[in-house]
This record gives sequence, structure tokens and C-alpha cells, in this order.
Amino acid sequence: MGETITLRRLGPDHLDLLLAVEDGLFDNAIRPDQAEAFLNDPLHELVLAFDGDRVVGMASGQILLHPDKPPAFFVAEVGVHDDYLRQGIGKQMCAKLCDIARARGCEGIWLATEEDNVPARALYRSLDARETKGIVVYDWDGAMDA
Repeated sequence: MGETITLRRLGPDHLDLLLAVEDGLFDNAIRPDQAEAFLNDPLHELVLAFDGDRVVGMASGQILLHPDKPPAFFVAEVGVHDDYLRQGIGKQMCAKLCDIARARGCEGIWLATEEDNVPARALYRSLDARETKGIVVYDWDGAMDA
């Protein structure tokens, strides 16, 4: 493992970087059509963490627009390769996503995680996130099966 982890915000010109990510970092294999659509959508953000040329972490999210309030930002996924856990990489990527969201005018940043996901909850607490209680999640068409 390298001594320095670098973060990179991806955009439409970085499809090759995204397609080169090793299997196992994302929940599923990267689909080229979806990767291209994601990177070309100006409301989506993706940060990758690199150890040299190897992608060792990712964090993604999207800006949510509403007709009656300022934009908000939803952190969709955060992942770090197992051999890079507990090195602060997830925290760095989440902090960068939050900085990007704030710079883009988002006035609220949020995410959801499972109650028993102790490492994720510790990560978000370390970023001074407020933990909300009493939320019930509903899903359709298998959205929560992934």
C-alpha cells in the first residue's frame, strides 16, 4: 500500500478510469452504459480514491432538486477495498463529496445506512453528521435488495 492516497472527482471525460475499476469495489460489475450516463449527468458526483494507479475507494451521490426548496445532496454509496479499511479513506471521500455539494449550492446533505452497519455509522459520526431516529424506509421493485 502506498503512503499517499489521492482523491479524484470524475466527470464525463473519465469513463476509461471508471471502467478500469476492479470488480468488488462497487456492489456489482460496472455497466459501461450506466457508467457513461452517470458521468454525463451534471447532477451526479463520483469521487475515487487512488493508491498510485489502483482505485481503492469510491463515493457517489447526486443533487436532488425540488420545486419548493434549495437543492439537497444524497450520498448514495461509499466503498473502500477491504485491505484499505480503517485508514480514513472513506472519511476523506465523504468530506470531499460534502465540499462539492456545498460548493454546488446544496443546503442539505443526507444518506441512509442499515442500523446494524456499525462501521458506516462510526464513519458518519466522525464527520459530525446528525443521526436521525425513527425513519422508516419503503421501497418498490426491489430497490433495497442490492
